[in-house]
Formats: sequence, C-alpha cells, structure tokens
Amino acid sequence: MAQQTYIHAGKLIDTKNSKVLEERTIIVEANKISSVEKGFKKPSIDSIQVIDLRNKTVLPGLTDMHVHMEGESSPGEYLESFTNNPADNAFNSVGFAEKTLMAGFTTVRDLGGSGINISLRNAINKGKIAGPRIFTAGKSLATTGGHADPTNGVNAELMGNPGPKDGVVNSLEDARKAVRQRYKNGADLIKITATGGVLSVAKSSSNPQFFTEEIEEIVKTAKDYGFHVAAHAHGDEGMQRAVRAGVKTIEHGTLMSEETMDLMKQMNAYLVPTITAGKEVTENAQIEGYYPELVVPKAQEIGPKIQNTFAKAYKRGVPILFGTDAGVFKHGENAREFEYMTEAGMPVMDAIISATISPAKVLNMETESGQIAPGFYADIIAVNEDPTQNVSTLKEVVFVMKEGKVYK
Repeated sequence: MAQQTYIHAGKLIDTKNSKVLEERTIIVEANKISSVEKGFKKPSIDSIQVIDLRNKTVLPGLTDMHVHMEGESSPGEYLESFTNNPADNAFNSVGFAEKTLMAGFTTVRDLGGSGINISLRNAINKGKIAGPRIFTAGKSLATTGGHADPTNGVNAELMGNPGPKDGVVNSLEDARKAVRQRYKNGADLIKITATGGVLSVAKSSSNPQFFTEEIEEIVKTAKDYGFHVAAHAHGDEGMQRAVRAGVKTIEHGTLMSEETMDLMKQMNAYLVPTITAGKEVTENAQIEGYYPELVVPKAQEIGPKIQNTFAKAYKRGVPILFGTDAGVFKHGENAREFEYMTEAGMPVMDAIISATISPAKVLNMETESGQIAPGFYADIIAVNEDPTQNVSTLKEVVFVMKEGKVYK
C-alpha cells in the first residue's frame, strides 16, 4: 500500500462547483488524491503523516499558461544573449523554476526560449530539481524579422539567414518543417508570433507577420503531432488570421476588436491576457536605458491597454486562461495577475478557475489537474486567508505539495 498523508483543510476551494467548503480532510496516496472527506479525520495508523492546515485555505496547485523560464527582465538582458553561455541560462532557469513552484504554480506552459526549457522540463520530471510541471513550446516560430526571429537587432555579420530549424518560417514548406523540428526537439506544443511584439528589437508592435495559409499549415501539421498552437498577438488582423486558422490560444490580445472577441467565442479559442507583463513594461519604459530605444515607444503604446482589453473580452464572454508572461517580470510574482484580473471585473472564483480547471482542459489533463478530487494529482497549495474574500492572499502561498511531495 502506498504511503498515505492526511491534510486537514480549514477551507477548501472546490473549483469544479465554484464553492468554498469548510473542514475537509484530503487523503493523499503516493502522488494522487485518494479521497476528500468531510470533517477532520484521524488516520487509523499512528505512522501516517497529518498536515495541519485547519487555519488555512487550501486549493489546487495553480497553472500559469504563459511563462518564459529561461530568463528574467533586467536592463542587461539584451546584452546577455551575447555574454551568457547556454549553461548560464540553464543554471538561471533552475532558480526560476523553484521560485515558480514556491509561489504555488505547480504547472506552467513555457511559450518560448532557446530549447533549454525542454531540458528543464525533463530534469524536473526526473526529480533532479524542484519546479513546476512544464509544457513547453521549445523555440517560438516567427517570420524573418518577426517578433521571435532570434537575430533581430544584431549586426549583419551575426544576422545570417535563420530558417525552420531556428524557428523562422517563410513558406508552407518552412511551416511544416518548423513544426516537425519542434517535435523532434521534444516540444509539447507550438508557439507562433502572429504579430509584432513589444520587447523584440524590431519596429512594429502589432503588424500581422504570418499569412493565413502559413498559420493554417502550422496548425494542420501541429495537429498531426498532437500539438495545440498558441499565438502571440497584439494587433487585431494577426489575431483574426490566427483564430480563423485554428490557433487555440491568443496571448496578450491587446488591440482585439469586438469582432475578434466574437470569433474567439465561436471557435472556442482562449485569451491569455498577461496583464502583469503589460503593467511591468509600462513602468520599465520610464526608466532611462532599461530597454533599447526602439522598444520604449512600443512598451508605452501596448502596455497600458492590456488590462482594459481583458475587461472587455471577459464581459463579452471570451474564454480566459490565466497567464502572466513571467520572465518579463520577476518569476515567483505570478499571482499579481489575480489582483489585476479581479480589478478589471472578473470574480475571484472565475480567476481561480482560469488558473486550474480551464488550463487542464487545454493541456489534456482534465482528469488529473485543476481539482482537489479523488484520482487527481496531489498538487495542493494553501494560503492564509480565503482568496474569495481577499485575493491578495494568493501572493503569499504558505504550503506547496506537488504530486504528493511537500516542497514548502
């Protein structure tokens, strides 16, 4: 019989039924929850561990659907691509992963790095290091000069002519090859940059950067490999192309029109708002020298608009997934997003569901993640107060269990 643990929860967030339950005992066996009982049950065997969270609120481990685990914003970040070795970035990512887990995020979706994120996922899965369960896109896909072209802003000698292996796509053939290369590299999903972006050293923040047929080819090929596709998009035209082509998630969505909102509802596509990143780049753009000159006006244009667009999209019924763009700000501060979402009019319980039940659907983990219920992974966190009464408590996670192992 697997080792059991009893957790006494003063309050428990029932994400399936959107309720706050009182006085529950969660019984964990190995890495799964075996049962949830009313009241504080005592184990029949003295050797069974009892974890006392009777004065805490317990909820499922959270999911952040948009992080970048390989780096973190700083004034020197752009230079680091020339001064850091891959090993430097790998060692940094270990610390970022641990901070993320300690903040209560037991699952994340990494939407683009160099490929180190694949090795990071593997190391966590093998128990070599502490971190969240990672679903990763590996390297994002872009067009030449697009938001995720790895050679933007460098001199002609270093620029070269990156292609599908490097994540740069300029034809239907490139699209197929780039997706298949991500599969070969060990990615879990595909990320494209459907429009310009803020932090790339390129002029436009929002122009469309893929033709519709290129996105359709990416989505079609991705489907063959069991991948869903996420699309970075600030501009409306690029969003519409992506949603019509079958992209599952729109990241940021800053300049989204009502027409696109309705299209997303029709296509069951999700918005991942990343409000925290918008707030952060707006603030950092005021600091002289923090970003390259080309980036500053884009940050000032796009950053302040994300929260308002999210508010409109939520009210219009667009499906929402919790995502922050952590790495654009400090890892471990992911729960700031809950404050911004609720500030914009989303009830706290809906925000929690967007970080538990809803991501599980997209990640094909509906029967394993997002709930404290029998048969689900024992991904369990606790906070001091009831978050439905004080959402800020989610920024102070005091207990973290992932797959039955206590990390905090």
